[in-house]
Amino acid sequence: MYLFLGTSVLFLLIVVELFFLSKIQGKNLPWKEIVTNINTGHIMVWLFRGVILFLYKYISINYTLNYFENIPIYLQRVIVVFAWDLCFYWSHRLHHNTNLLWKIHHTHHQPEHFNLSLGIRNSWFQPLSSFPFFSILAFLGVPLEQFLVVSGVHYFIQFFNHNAFIINAGFLEKILMTPSHHRVHHAKNEQYLGKNMGGTFIIWDKLFGTFQMERKDVKIKYGTVDNVNPKNPFIANLSPLMNNIFRKIKQKKKNRQYIDVKNFYTISGSFFLFLLFLIYINYEQTWSFESLAPLFAIVFSGTTALGGISNGRKIGLVVWLLLAVPITILYIVVLEITEPYLLLVLFALIIHGIIGFLKFIKLNSTLN
Repeated sequence: MYLFLGTSVLFLLIVVELFFLSKIQGKNLPWKEIVTNINTGHIMVWLFRGVILFLYKYISINYTLNYFENIPIYLQRVIVVFAWDLCFYWSHRLHHNTNLLWKIHHTHHQPEHFNLSLGIRNSWFQPLSSFPFFSILAFLGVPLEQFLVVSGVHYFIQFFNHNAFIINAGFLEKILMTPSHHRVHHAKNEQYLGKNMGGTFIIWDKLFGTFQMERKDVKIKYGTVDNVNPKNPFIANLSPLMNNIFRKIKQKKKNRQYIDVKNFYTISGSFFLFLLFLIYINYEQTWSFESLAPLFAIVFSGTTALGGISNGRKIGLVVWLLLAVPITILYIVVLEITEPYLLLVLFALIIHGIIGFLKFIKLNSTLN
C-alpha cells in the first residue's frame, strides 16, 4: 500500500508541475520527451527492484555481519541515512566514470529538458548495476525494512530535485543536493561534466572533489555529449549498450514513411498505462502470476508502442491498437476481471484504442 501511494504521489506531482508549466507559465513543453520519460523504465525497473530486494534479503539472512544488532534503533536510522547516501554517491560516480555502467546510466541523462518527469526516467538495468554498492549495507547488517524506508526517502528527495521551479534553496544549498546542484549534474557543458554526484547530501561531493556551484555566466545545456535522445523507451534503454546495431538500423530508416499523431494521443495513452502500472503495484502481493503477467505485458509493450508512435512509426500505432482493444478485452473476459478501478482504466484504454483505430484508418487513407 505504501509503495502504491508513494508512486501515485510522484505521478500526481508530475501532472501538477506539467499543468503549471504549460497553463500558468505558458511554456511550450517537449511532450514527446516527457512521454518517453514517463514510459521509460518504470515497469522493468520495478521488476528488477524485486530481484534486488530478494538478493538483499538473501544476504541479510545468510551472510550478514550483524554490526547493527546492538545499536539503538534511532542511531541505526541516522547511520543508515548517511551510509546509504555514501553508497549512492560512489555508485553514481562510477556509473559516470566506467564505460559499461555509463551505458546503463546514459538513459537517465538523454533528455534535453529539466522537469519532474525526468526524475522517473531510469534505465531498465539501473537497479541491477547499482545493487553491488548497496549490498554493502546488507553485509553490514542493515535490516531490509530500514533499507526500504531509507531508500524511499532518498529516492523521493532525488525525484524532487528534478523540479523546474526551485531556482535557489537558500541555506540548504550548503547541506543538501538541491535542484540547482542537480541542474549542474545534468548539464553537458564542459565546466559541469562529472560534477555533483551525490543523492541527498552535498557533503560527499565537497569531500571527494566533485562539487560545482551553478554559475550565472554559464547557460546550462541539458542532455548527453553525444546528443542521443531517443523517443522510444526500447531504444533509449538499449541503444547505448548496442550502439553499432542501432546505428545500422538508423541508416536503413532514411526512406521510411512516417506518420504524424497528435501529442495529446500519446500523452493520454501514457497516462492510462501509468494508472495500470499503479494498479499492478497495488495487486502485486495478492494476485497470482497468471493475473499479473498479462497486465505486466500490456504495460511494458504499451510503453514501447507509444514510443514508436512518438517516433512516427506506423507499427507503433498498430501494436498499440492491438494492445488497447482485442488484447485488453481478452484479458477482461478470460480472467473475469471484476475489480472496479482496473475495469475503469481498462475500458478507458479500449476507448482510447478505438479512437486510435479511427485515426489509423484516416492516416492510412492519407498515406495511400
